[in-house]
Amino acid sequence: MPEPLSQLDYLQRILTAPVYDVAIESPLELAPKLTQRLRNRIWLKREDCQPVFSFKLRGAYNKMARLSAEELARGVICASAGNHAQGVALSAERLGCRAVIVMPVTTPKLKIDAVRSFRGEVILHGDSYSDAYAHASELAAAHNYTFVHPFDDPDVIAGQGTVGMEILRQHQHPIHAIFVAIGGGGLISGVAAYVKAVRPDIRIIGVQMTDSDAMIRSVKTGRRVALHDVGLFSDGTAVKLVGEETFRLVQDLVDEFVTVDTDAVCAAIKDVFEDTRSILEPAGAMGVAAIKQYVARNGTQDQSLVAITCGANMNFDRLRFVAERAEVGEEREALFAVTIPEQRGSFRRLCETIGSRSVTEFNYRISDEREAHVFVGLATTNRGEAATIADTFAQQGFAAVNLTDDELSKLHIRHIVGGRSGLVGDERLYRFEFPERPGALMRFLSSMHPDWNISLFHYRNQGADFGRVLIGIQIPSDEKQSFQEFVDGLGYPWVDETDNPAYRLFLR
Repeated sequence: MPEPLSQLDYLQRILTAPVYDVAIESPLELAPKLTQRLRNRIWLKREDCQPVFSFKLRGAYNKMARLSAEELARGVICASAGNHAQGVALSAERLGCRAVIVMPVTTPKLKIDAVRSFRGEVILHGDSYSDAYAHASELAAAHNYTFVHPFDDPDVIAGQGTVGMEILRQHQHPIHAIFVAIGGGGLISGVAAYVKAVRPDIRIIGVQMTDSDAMIRSVKTGRRVALHDVGLFSDGTAVKLVGEETFRLVQDLVDEFVTVDTDAVCAAIKDVFEDTRSILEPAGAMGVAAIKQYVARNGTQDQSLVAITCGANMNFDRLRFVAERAEVGEEREALFAVTIPEQRGSFRRLCETIGSRSVTEFNYRISDEREAHVFVGLATTNRGEAATIADTFAQQGFAAVNLTDDELSKLHIRHIVGGRSGLVGDERLYRFEFPERPGALMRFLSSMHPDWNISLFHYRNQGADFGRVLIGIQIPSDEKQSFQEFVDGLGYPWVDETDNPAYRLFLR
């Protein structure tokens, strides 16, 4: 077995890596809004700007460019959740060789299509990288392909290390810490090998998802630990077992680790979008999420902190989930289940208790003759506000359960509050649009006749200039003309949905 490479060996390999045949020197950009909010200079190393929207092509090309003509002629194979796959496929196209890519079946379609666009041959197998890796190893042995490992290979690690080389070249002033997402450990190993050899005072901080923390567990234990399952939200870091060489390097060179959860990463995706108008994939935003957590925990101020935004291969259909969870992750939304008496005027009194605070969500369906349960989302500036809001509800006689950290509520309950009710005589259903500004909802409620009972209410702030509200109102048949005059007087666009078949099937 060959001797492990020294730091000097890695330094030499990084300095001579021919990655710029396919990669660009990605920008190191100051994030102005994050900088102002966190009171530290937040720098983004924009690896999401690479031709395959990820740093992975650096390591893949560095490995493949060093293969012999015979090895390239046999073709290469790799296992990847997507970004390494694109790097291998692009490198194979440039070097004129065949590339077989084994990807987990959970890989976003965006990444699969990208690999095929570089003429890579895609095989879908297993639920995680580790499953795909096992299958790729079998195929490599059976067909004599050259295996290109996504992280546990010195040449791959050296290719990724060019990211660290660029950071130090682009920012020659003091840097407090560089935050690097960890899946199998290739990127952080390469970055740490270079940075610690050149500027050992800079802290290297590894970042993992709370449900995919194989490297952190391995370092704590002193040996590689295989996870039974990994979370798939950040598919780019969903690795059950880290590499032998990456584990050795991380153990020796990484100063500290931070774990981040889904909500924190969603909030970081939004933060980067607001500063750059770019949308990162979850793995790409982990470094930013960790910086925010690190600053809050340590009280760090007036330091230069670098996050490597390592990928932007985000499926468009995941954006709805990210947008919803970002508010909670940024501690800008608190969720409650509020119980109010089922009496005329109670709903209005609840709104008066909320006062000028921005409402992000209201879900309610009449279901009981004595009390009503309302799902309420409210805008906040910090997590501590939720307790204060709950106390305010209690002082007004409304029992409230704080659901801000409840996964079931965030994922499912908020979408299915309601259903049929036997207490909806004379109910009519209306859709309204009104300008999204403070007081618009209260104007609507305060203008209503006290004998018109709200039996259904659904509103969710979508970030647009106007709000959409669905309301069920119990109106006696002899007062329909009065109600017509009321809605016409509001000046809000509205649609009568009482005869809508979906309403009849699911809510009536």
